[in-house]
Amino acid sequence: MKRAMCGCLLIAAAGSSASAQLTTELFISGIDRPVFMTHAGDGSGRTFIIEQEGAIRIVDAAGNLLPTPFLDIDGTVVGGDSGGNEQGLLGLAFHPDYANNGRFFVNYTGSGGDTRVAEYQVSAGNPDVADASSGDVIMFIDQPFSNHNGGWIDFGPDGYLYIGMGDGGSANDPGNRAGNLLQPLGKLHRIDVDGTDAFPADPNQDYAIPADNPFVGDASAIPSIWAYGLRNPWRTSFDTETGDLWIADVGQNVREEVNFQSVDSTGGEHYGWRCREGFRSTGLSCGSTSGFTEPVHDYSHGANGCSITGGYAYRGCELGDEYAGLYFFSDYCSGRIWTLDKDDGFANTLEFLSGFNVSSFGQMENGELLVADLFAGRVYKITNPSNPDSDGDGVPDSCDEACLPDLNGDGALDFFDVSAFLNAYNAMDPIADFTGDGMFNFFDVSAFLNAFNAGCP
Repeated sequence: MKRAMCGCLLIAAAGSSASAQLTTELFISGIDRPVFMTHAGDGSGRTFIIEQEGAIRIVDAAGNLLPTPFLDIDGTVVGGDSGGNEQGLLGLAFHPDYANNGRFFVNYTGSGGDTRVAEYQVSAGNPDVADASSGDVIMFIDQPFSNHNGGWIDFGPDGYLYIGMGDGGSANDPGNRAGNLLQPLGKLHRIDVDGTDAFPADPNQDYAIPADNPFVGDASAIPSIWAYGLRNPWRTSFDTETGDLWIADVGQNVREEVNFQSVDSTGGEHYGWRCREGFRSTGLSCGSTSGFTEPVHDYSHGANGCSITGGYAYRGCELGDEYAGLYFFSDYCSGRIWTLDKDDGFANTLEFLSGFNVSSFGQMENGELLVADLFAGRVYKITNPSNPDSDGDGVPDSCDEACLPDLNGDGALDFFDVSAFLNAYNAMDPIADFTGDGMFNFFDVSAFLNAFNAGCP
């Protein structure tokens, strides 16, 4: 029985690097080209997994893969087949109030290979099945080539929907689309899906523009743009504790990079492409010569890999306190997994997964991290075998407490803890249910006294 929320226990020292040996364990198999994993934030503990060809699968809280997809739009989605292309169903985000309104959003390439962001609704009678007929395209973006589609979408701490777009493909960003503020490609967009439609005459653009977007009122820029100068962001994520934004941007042929945007940013950052690749100049013109926002980390191709896969700042419990706030990322080609401390730019290699094509990370509702193996159709959970299970719940995590009978939390076992237990017992406080059976009786008193006399459970 735990007496503290794990979030209260996760404290990491700035500049520290993790040392424990992490590993992976199979979470689920039988997925067709998994490219993203997330949760609905509705307290159900379910994990939603995107299959690139157009389906969303559910793994329930007990770890079972449900046979019926949550949503299957394979007939609407273009790409995502075994050819390994970059098209398909690529992004999924649940509305912050999904538990009440049942609204969620997907990002996919449709007919003509163009990007659509569409809103869907969960069905009225079954929380594990969406209403496939409810689809409504809220954003359409023309794609000149089949690669560099980006595809990530998620709601920020401000309640707005963020959309990561690649530069439109080919090589060297012909036309400097990423640097052109009148082009939607190579950008991070920020839109309001709850406000009044800003484009009533266009059925494929159905959203409002946040008043504080950086280019609102600027005739030389698209008002939905939040940041620009991106080549192919794969993937992006918000730190669920701080609200900071992490952007992993795939490089061309020399460097891969990780960008960081603080929660207090007002937007407008130019992340450098096509002038910059990592910390180096490409020699290409992009209409700017200065004012770029440099990455917090980059790495070279070769043994490290060739295509970055972005992850998350860790806010779970099971890996241990030393990983709190560290950013996890990988490379699709090498299978290496790193943690990154943004304060010193140091990336620590965790493990080498030979032959493992890491297509995406995912974050479970409890904050634990998943990684997907694209071609094997498997999703793995990152674990820490060395983390002790001091609370005896069968899960070694940093929510474990060293000594449960220390009820007043002063680090000592004494009369004050006995008094605290008796007061909690008389008040039927859950903290006094030491047997965890939902009742208050002699067995709880006995369990407490045994643990107290033993010095620790």
